[in-house]
Amino acid sequence: MPDSRDHDRTPPGRTPSHGPGTGVGPQRRTVSLLGSTGSIGTQAVDVVRANPDRFRVTALAAGGGNLTALAEQVVAVRAEAVGIAAGDPVALQDAIDDAARAAGRAGQHRPQIEHGPDAATRIAGVGADVVLNGITGSIGLRPTLAALEAGSTLALANKESLIVGGTLVTAKAAPGQLVPVDSEHSAIAQSLRAGTAGEVRRLVVTASGGPFRGRSREQLRDVTPAEALAHPNFAMGRVITTNSATLVNKGLEVIEAHLLFDVPMDAIDVVVHPQQYIHSMVEFVDGAVVAQIGKPTMAVPIALGLGWPDRVPDAEEPIDWTRAADWRFEPLDDEAFPAVVLARRAGAAGSTYPAVYNAANEECVEAFHAGRIGFLTITETIERVLSEHRADGQLSVDTVLEAERWARARTHQLLGSL
Repeated sequence: MPDSRDHDRTPPGRTPSHGPGTGVGPQRRTVSLLGSTGSIGTQAVDVVRANPDRFRVTALAAGGGNLTALAEQVVAVRAEAVGIAAGDPVALQDAIDDAARAAGRAGQHRPQIEHGPDAATRIAGVGADVVLNGITGSIGLRPTLAALEAGSTLALANKESLIVGGTLVTAKAAPGQLVPVDSEHSAIAQSLRAGTAGEVRRLVVTASGGPFRGRSREQLRDVTPAEALAHPNFAMGRVITTNSATLVNKGLEVIEAHLLFDVPMDAIDVVVHPQQYIHSMVEFVDGAVVAQIGKPTMAVPIALGLGWPDRVPDAEEPIDWTRAADWRFEPLDDEAFPAVVLARRAGAAGSTYPAVYNAANEECVEAFHAGRIGFLTITETIERVLSEHRADGQLSVDTVLEAERWARARTHQLLGSL
């Protein structure tokens, strides 16, 4: 994990980067991108194409819902392998042929095609230098484990796989092998370079507050799905954007920070910072606070995730410090937004409780957008399902999946009775 204890380590099986003064730059890395047609994946493709001397994409994986976009990526990066969870592999090859003809390279692209629910797992295990897991949801767990088992550096944007996998993931990761791509955790990893592990007092995770910042719980009762998707800073998928509105996303990030950096849950704070220029902070024992500051985009976290521990020049335009700006910090309203409190409870309990928290939320988000439940019912149902859950047996992929199945079924029962 990329904290102050190991940020200078070379991940196992990787070629070491060369530091300043050696006259030699970082070695070129092979990259597999999971969830390549999503927001994180498409930005990662842009980083790779802008830095051909640093990175080469060898494999892509996506859900299969947008074969045209995936085919265009295959041709653009000349991927050797591609995986789709759903869809017809023949249709994918046809789309690749069309994209190749449009690029003036007809007949030049015949990648290995994997298909089926385990396609991303197979792509993750091919042994690329870096695997960026940009899949959304806990279905990213098996690909995460496959990448770690293959010895690849794992650039992790799929926070759910770490949260539900817990010690299954952290125990499998060698020092330096697990690199966060979430902007908050990337910021913490960067800030931790300023001191040793024993000098860390607290982690401070920042939150935009979402579109409903400042509203009371009662004022949230009648908000609509369209309003919940109006995030003030980022354009994200439906689940993640809704999670930002409920602050479930911030609850998941607290659990993620606990697992990534081996910091107790009660030493991780959340503070609302609407402008999102300070991505997160580390407080040290002498009272010093080190923060990573940058524009509210994912450019630096993605580039640094691919290049860790080396930075990628010009990944983002720096802030113009000649322009006046005001940055605010506010306490989190736990009464209006109890999701973080519930996440702390799940994270402290460990075992399969974080998986239950995540699964119950995913089902509630779907029901909310289908117009079946109100906004407040999301966290109310998560709390009910968590309170009924009883962890059973040693943590394994099977027990995680069984806990998720139970949580989803119980959530449907509770929502069906409303």
